Amino acid sequence: MADKQISLPAKLINGGIAGLIGVTCVFPIDLAKTRLQNQQNGSRLYTSMSDCLIKTIRSEGYFGMYRGAAVNLTLVTPEKAIKLAANDFFRHHLSKDGKLTLFKEMLAGCGAGTCQVIVTTPMEMLKIQLQDAGRLAAQRKLMPEAVAAGTVETKSPTAMQLTRQLLREKGIAGLYKGLGATLLRDVPFSIIYFPLFANLNNLGKKDADGPAPFYVSFISGCVAGSTAAVAVNPVDVIKTRLQSLNRASTEDTYSGVTDCIRKIMRNEGPAAFLKGAYCRALVIAPLFGIAQVVYFLGVGEFLLSFLPQKGN
Repeated sequence: MADKQISLPAKLINGGIAGLIGVTCVFPIDLAKTRLQNQQNGSRLYTSMSDCLIKTIRSEGYFGMYRGAAVNLTLVTPEKAIKLAANDFFRHHLSKDGKLTLFKEMLAGCGAGTCQVIVTTPMEMLKIQLQDAGRLAAQRKLMPEAVAAGTVETKSPTAMQLTRQLLREKGIAGLYKGLGATLLRDVPFSIIYFPLFANLNNLGKKDADGPAPFYVSFISGCVAGSTAAVAVNPVDVIKTRLQSLNRASTEDTYSGVTDCIRKIMRNEGPAAFLKGAYCRALVIAPLFGIAQVVYFLGVGEFLLSFLPQKGN
């Protein structure tokens, strides 16, 4: 991320470690984002992020804020590895003919975003079911009128149980429900983030050939990440709604992206597409800030230094 030359293996290690630390730190905010995005008019349990987190702790305990975290912690490393490796690959090949223009930077970001959905889609699919289970359970207790008659409360399934159920009922396609919406979110995000970070980072360089100071890279990562996150939030709302398998009887169901857009506009208005936007910004900005800390400390390079070198 910063401009010092880092080998690809070190980048992958740094990205994986940054992802693990970042997810652990901001996962409760991500849980609040999912629950705020999923609640519809007539079945609103939470008024804000803080209200959601307070009610979650009261009803589910502290660790209730980490429902679905195991899925993210397991898959965030390969997700970051694919994203970073793909972006490096495309930037390298697009710069062979000369200067890496803004358009080429955006094209590299597009390629990286497209590649990462291989891991992102099933990860998000499982995570959303686990995160939203607490909201649905709270609805049964606090808003029984929103629950279909005869509905029996069942124990929240684990990630492995969900995976087996989806594979058994729908095959591999079950894990990739919402793939189109995920592409519509992650490709524009990468198109915005990577060029914006690179150009903001370049503005803080003391000389043309040297690296930017750490604090400049840190701020650039936070600003670029939060900007891209808010910009694609409407698609993130659509993706969250499409990937949610369970919902209250009073809540809409959707057959696809266009159906989801139409029903949200008709029943909730355009403001609904910004649900959870500030939560998403608060999640993404620290993730990229933490990544800068890991890169600056050179954790990946330090770990690789213990491996035997060729020729030794």
